Amino acid sequence: MKTLIGGAIAVLLGVVGLAVWFGEFLALLAGCIPIVLLLGGGLALYLGFDELKDSWKKDEGVDAPSPQDDKAKIEKLEKELNDLKKAK
Repeated sequence: MKTLIGGAIAVLLGVVGLAVWFGEFLALLAGCIPIVLLLGGGLALYLGFDELKDSWKKDEGVDAPSPQDDKAKIEKLEKELNDLKKAK
């Protein structure tokens, strides 16, 4: 109940204050809009550039293994296969 009464008083004071200082409120609002646009635009640029870098990384992909690595893996797997055949 105390919260309800406190909230009602705060709303009443806010409406009265807005009516009394409406010109100052508009001046404050006019001063805040460019700052909010500047910060929001900077954040959008940063996030867009970060997303662009991620898409570049996906396009590049992982470096392909060298043919020597493939040859070594094939030899290793053939050896394991032969060992398994001998075990039977």
